[in-house]
This record gives sequence, structure tokens and C-alpha cells, in this order.
Amino acid sequence: MISVIIPTFNEEENIAQCLVSLTHQTVARTDYEIIVVDGGSKDASCTIAEKYADKVFTQTSKKVGGARNDGFIAAKGEIIATTDADCILPPTWIETLREDFKDEHVVQLYGPVYPIEVGIGNKLSILIANTFSRIGYYSHTFYYTLGCNTAFRKDAFIKAGMYRCFDAGDDLEIALRMKDQGKVAFDGRLKVGFSMRRYEQF
Repeated sequence: MISVIIPTFNEEENIAQCLVSLTHQTVARTDYEIIVVDGGSKDASCTIAEKYADKVFTQTSKKVGGARNDGFIAAKGEIIATTDADCILPPTWIETLREDFKDEHVVQLYGPVYPIEVGIGNKLSILIANTFSRIGYYSHTFYYTLGCNTAFRKDAFIKAGMYRCFDAGDDLEIALRMKDQGKVAFDGRLKVGFSMRRYEQF
């Protein structure tokens, strides 16, 4: 069993495409569960999520890292993946996760992203981020892991202390502790559609 955790907050315009992409995977739907952890949305996010997800509930911990932690605690899977409500997952995402975690040494797995929104600026920003990610991984100097496209072995994640609830960067910091539990691996096939809207606003 693989569990997929999706934190959400007022994502009614985006969450359906994310969840639809998750329900159209190359493995049986019974082989994985979808858990949506909501931050108190005032829109129809939860109503939409309930059409596709196995569990939808309101987070009790603070920040995005806390929402992911709440999802981990509720998850049934030995392997737990995280993504964002405005992402699009490739149809082989779950299958690739399952294949890579056959290596018992792997405790964390991550992959690259591509921009959902068009534009040269978005493509350039993601190209830089993906290049940075690959350089860090293959040089064994750092791990540029993103919460929208990463997965963990549950027991190792708990031993590492789970996510620390920062305002930002908790999805990068966790890899520093996970590498002490085993192998942090990168797979270029795990290419996730990533919304640039927050970066554009920033």
C-alpha cells in the first residue's frame, strides 16, 4: 500500500485536476490511498476532494508541514508520498514509486517538476531548479527535495522526527535528517506538473 498526502487550503479551482491525475494511474486504485488534509478551506475544496479521496479531514497541526504530518499519522501505507493540490501527477507516478522502493536502502525518493503555466520565464525558472536538484544529488552535496514530489518510507520518516513546521523550507530540511536513515534517491521519471502561481505572485 502506498499513501498519497495532499495538504490543501482554498484550492477548489485546482484540486480536481490533481485528484483526477491521481486516479488515472497505471496501478490498481486499490494499491494506493489518497488522503487530503485541509487547512480550514472556506470554498468547495473538501467537497470536491471527497469525490476522489479515500480520506478528507481538517488538520490539527500548524502549517503545511503539520498538515503532511497529520496525513502521515492517518496513512495506512508503508510508503507515503506527498504532493500539492495544484499539481498534476504523471500516470506512472505510483508505479515508479513502488518500483524504486523495492531497494530496501531507499528511505526518501524525489523527482523533477515542469511548469503547468506557459511562459519562457516559468520554463527558465524550473530548468534552473531541476538543474540545481540534479547537481546536488549527483554531487552528493545536498538534496533539493520538494513537497510536491517526494515520498518516504514511513518508519524511517518517523524515526527522523517527521516534518518540522517552518513557514517555508520544511520540505528541503527533512532530507538532511532522512539521509541519516538510509538512501535519499532521485528519479527523473517522477516528473510532476507544478503550478508557478505562487512564484509569480511572489
